[in-house]
Amino acid sequence: MNVKAIAKFVHMAPRKVRLVVDLVRGLDVAKAQKQLRFSSKAAALPVLKVLNSALANAENNFHLDTSAFIITKAFVDGGPVMKRYTPKAHGRATTIRRRMSHITIEVGQPEQKKTDEKSQTKVGNLPELKSRQTKIKEPTQKKKI
Repeated sequence: MNVKAIAKFVHMAPRKVRLVVDLVRGLDVAKAQKQLRFSSKAAALPVLKVLNSALANAENNFHLDTSAFIITKAFVDGGPVMKRYTPKAHGRATTIRRRMSHITIEVGQPEQKKTDEKSQTKVGNLPELKSRQTKIKEPTQKKKI
């Protein structure tokens, strides 16, 4: 069972938060927490809070054992943009876009892959691939003129 937590309206640019989320996607929970604790990025703190919130949701709301959980999904969406203005030369003004993020982390048990006997084919069993051999071409030397 997958359990998720969402932090909305985090005052950080999604581009910067995605750098941190990409570090922990697919890791088990203990390794992800260590990675976030020792990361020097400012976005590591809100991502760690969302991860801890997802674990607390799993333990308290669903009574699950979180010791073997991994991060199954983690993504960052853009939120609303606050527009501010700054003065520029010749009486002009330009906008400063203060971006916000929505951070979503989903934790759960690692999926066990189902294997079908038909889908597993070994290269040694195929007759075409056994007989095919590639020849290595030797480099040709250019003639000096």
